[in-house]
Amino acid sequence: MTDTDKTEASCNLEAESLSTRQLSGLGRLEKSLARETELFKRRTANSARLSEQSKSDGLPNGVPMPWMTEWHMPYAMYVASGSGATIIDVDGNEYQDFCLGDSGTMFGHSPPATSQAVIEQIREGITTMLPTKDAGVVARELARRFGLTHWQFAISATDANRFVVRICRVLTGRPKVLIFDQCYHGSLDETLGHIENGQIARRASYDTNPAVSPSRITRIVEFNDLESLERELAHGDVACVLAEPVMTNCGMVLPEPGFHERLRDLTRQHNVYLVIDETHTFSSGPGGYTAAHGLEPDFITLGKAIAGGVPAAVYGFSSEIAEKIANGFAGERDTAPMGIGGTLAGNALSIRAIRATLENVATEEAFEHMIQGANRLADGIEDKIASIGLPWSVTRCGARVELQFAPNPPRTGAEAKLQIDWDLLGFIHLYLANRGVLLTPFHNMMLISPVTDVAAIDLLVSQLRSCMEELVELDDRRIKRESKRQIKAPCMAGEEAEL
Repeated sequence: MTDTDKTEASCNLEAESLSTRQLSGLGRLEKSLARETELFKRRTANSARLSEQSKSDGLPNGVPMPWMTEWHMPYAMYVASGSGATIIDVDGNEYQDFCLGDSGTMFGHSPPATSQAVIEQIREGITTMLPTKDAGVVARELARRFGLTHWQFAISATDANRFVVRICRVLTGRPKVLIFDQCYHGSLDETLGHIENGQIARRASYDTNPAVSPSRITRIVEFNDLESLERELAHGDVACVLAEPVMTNCGMVLPEPGFHERLRDLTRQHNVYLVIDETHTFSSGPGGYTAAHGLEPDFITLGKAIAGGVPAAVYGFSSEIAEKIANGFAGERDTAPMGIGGTLAGNALSIRAIRATLENVATEEAFEHMIQGANRLADGIEDKIASIGLPWSVTRCGARVELQFAPNPPRTGAEAKLQIDWDLLGFIHLYLANRGVLLTPFHNMMLISPVTDVAAIDLLVSQLRSCMEELVELDDRRIKRESKRQIKAPCMAGEEAEL
């Protein structure tokens, strides 16, 4: 095997799984995809019209935000309304929503308690750049749930992560952030690199950000690779490790037994702050994965669902860190020049929405329903995979379920990335959308809300089975072939590599 072969896919991983590379030889998948595309167009004429009109109105690709083009549809589906776990498009089609705004509406669309609180607060004032009585109530509740004593507010999890990274650099005097390959923590320059041929590289070929080599601000290792983690921390230039407790943005990668305990030990040993991003793993319970599994981070960041869909985020930290901040830059009134905070951060409307959501929506009972529903969904999909004989698997974390195109769940981000086949994924998502079910467009994530009912879960399982059966019929010999996987030495990156 050549050196090039050994470094393929950035992490020395070769895998074969059901994919369009196996199916497209006879053009059968393409024909099925063309059929589903035409069906979608027949069902969504008003969305097509609005998409074209929006382009004329000045919206690139007919959408107000680029990600909205990444649904596996010939054009964006325009929404008329969302309520509970259901969306209705402008053509009157109803969808059972398992994307839930990619977790932004984890607790359902427009929860009544949150909606009522928002209406009341709008009448009382949206933002003043001064605190309201709700802020302290929310901070106490977050401390109770997550175990960290001090809390601040932001507009998005991206901002919360950015603020925390800046704080960690100031408190440690160190320049770098350590992340895990294929992670996502928002649009931070420090988190948009990945491992390519053993070095840190930019993920997008068009990107020239940041204006320095990513390796000067970031160290990257594979999730679950403790040996590489220890080696990279030993350089002494890492201010913090920023991590999801379960990787959820490249499919789903679960921590191996003992990973989090050793991660915490190593960060303490090297005087590195541990930042846990609970934005997606909040689905694990009222205190997120942190409380459910007894993690001990120095900082927690959390956005998206915490305000029931209203833009808001929070970040928490320990009393020790709070004292250092108070005796340092906060006492000098340097937070604004340091890029910590924002004019609309902590506004009255978002904090009122957070309070209403925590008190009335994201309750113990709600999470019990969500997790039970997710287990029903995962069990149902696993049963259908086994009965059909597909070399696929299912991963679950709290109320989140992920369908993987390989027989064994991935253990690293690189493995998860290699398993994704965009054409196959696109066919499945469009097939389901045409039958009234929506999945997260970026991968096969399915999320259960407190108002997702058994009928909706069973509909998804049934329609997914029909889709899988069609895929088997497209190429029975290839699709049932046992997948092969060969994992070689884990890779890492963190040294200087001018790009």
